[in-house]
Parts: sequence; structure tokens; C-alpha cells
Amino acid sequence: MSGIHEMIDGEVKGSDIVLFMKGTPQFPQCGFSGQVVQILDYLGLQYKGINVLADADLRQGIKDYSNWPTIPQLYIKGEFVGGCDIIKEMFQSGELQDHLQEQGISVRGAA
Repeated sequence: MSGIHEMIDGEVKGSDIVLFMKGTPQFPQCGFSGQVVQILDYLGLQYKGINVLADADLRQGIKDYSNWPTIPQLYIKGEFVGGCDIIKEMFQSGELQDHLQEQGISVRGAA
């Protein structure tokens, strides 16, 4: 399993925003992944979507890596931010936009 953790670590640290999801950003295959994609797209963010359905080891590996039981999982600048409910709440309160800007990532429509 360490090979999968190394791959995940490389992905998480290799892009500013990484979303481990079911499906792809163009074709989410679960409602929760779709909601997070909508938020990221609404904010005009460039991000990497990684389809956990393509690989059972990856699907389990990301849960072990983050110690978080559900997918999707959003990482910003190498840091695990949360799953769908957390991202939705952060977006609605403006906390997600603030966090992104603090990380030097510009957000569409931000003052």
C-alpha cells in the first residue's frame, strides 16, 4: 500500500488544488463529487480531479491517507480541507474563498 500512498502524496503536493472524486470533473459519478465540482467551477479554479473509481487501491488508499472515510476529498496546497459537506459549508460562509486567497489562489468574483 505504500506505493499508493507515495502516488497520492505526489498528486497532493504536485498541484495547488486536487479533488479525489468519483468520476471526473467533466462527468462526476456521484452527487457529492458533483457538488464539489460545481463549487470549484463556480469559483473559476484550476484543479486536478482524480477518479477513485478507476482503481480500488486508490479508493481505499486516499481514505487511509487522509484518515477520512468518504469521497470526495479536497486538498489545497497539500493540505486536506474536507469532504462535500465541509466544502459546501465553507463555500456558503465565504471561508473557502478566504482560505484559497490566503493560499495565494485567486477566486472568481472575490473582492
